[in-house]
Amino acid sequence: MVTKVNLPMSGKVALITGAASGIGRATALSFARSGANVVVADIQNDGGMQTVQLIEKIGSRSIFVECDVSTESEVEKMMELTVREFGRVDYAFNNAGIDGAHANTADLSESDWDKLININLKGVWLCLKHEIRQMIKQGGGSIVNCSSIAGKVGFPLASAYTASKHGVIGLTKTASLEFAVNNIRINAVCPGVVRTPMVEHFLKDHPLEMNQLKAKEPIGRFGTPEEIADSVLWLCSDHSSFVTGHELVVDGGWTAQ
Repeated sequence: MVTKVNLPMSGKVALITGAASGIGRATALSFARSGANVVVADIQNDGGMQTVQLIEKIGSRSIFVECDVSTESEVEKMMELTVREFGRVDYAFNNAGIDGAHANTADLSESDWDKLININLKGVWLCLKHEIRQMIKQGGGSIVNCSSIAGKVGFPLASAYTASKHGVIGLTKTASLEFAVNNIRINAVCPGVVRTPMVEHFLKDHPLEMNQLKAKEPIGRFGTPEEIADSVLWLCSDHSSFVTGHELVVDGGWTAQ
């Protein structure tokens, strides 16, 4: 499925973390189709390079940066390489994340908690920190953080994931208030159940869950990465110029129930 949104972003620069597959890759390709140059960041080298090749086939410039978003030195390097190659960063999508271990709150190990929070929440904060600093220097920009419907409601057996995604929304709202005066808009997107490699891996291990999850979707199906990409692109674009501090739920009606 090809994204339907095609906004004028010629010559702009977009940075996407977790762009080796799934929502991150779909969003990177969406930016490229709208004319932006794209920085692809991920810990997965092969997948990241494949995304770069797909972007170049579209006709945009792209580089891959291997980056563990939970480590500040690597995030700093990511930003340095972005600015060195393209001179600025106009849009950022902080998308990198993991689903982590599935266990109830009392049985989750400290190491599993720390690993997930370090990537899903600390990683978003680190990326925000360095993206904002660059955007202040250049006079503005637009950032979207990836939360989830788990940032809006509770999910049994996913306490760390749910806490991290709630945290992303709180971080988004606070940062948006702090830097609105700097012409920096900061929003979040909250996807529902989307057919990504992470979800496919979960369904492979829990085959009986598929029908149960679909039954909870009022729209009657899972979302696609391209549908989330459309939402991210709109939030980054000038079409949402009066929108900041907002969490956009894209979930087929799940949280409306």
